[in-house]
Amino acid sequence: MATMKIKKGDNVKIIAGKDKGKEGKVLSVKDSKVVVEGVNMITKHSKADQTNPKGGIIHQEAPIDISNVMYLHKGKVTRIGFKIVDGKNGPKKVRFAKSTGEVID
Repeated sequence: MATMKIKKGDNVKIIAGKDKGKEGKVLSVKDSKVVVEGVNMITKHSKADQTNPKGGIIHQEAPIDISNVMYLHKGKVTRIGFKIVDGKNGPKKVRFAKSTGEVID
């Protein structure tokens, strides 16, 4: 499987779906799906248990397909690429913004 271009903690913008145009921080990435803070909210009905003694209605984020988000770099959306740079411990694979060519991490 290829390396994911979006990682936990990245700021992204939604480019498709009901929340198109919203921005947020990635909370988790799993199986080509991302959970973005405050985006794609769903209502879940919960029975009472030890963690939630009263039960009731819970609002939480649902996963979005990774193809529907784009990385935000300095307030603008950009595609992400990979390149090899020389580090002190040998070559290292890093992500970079294709619009500016700057290394992200």
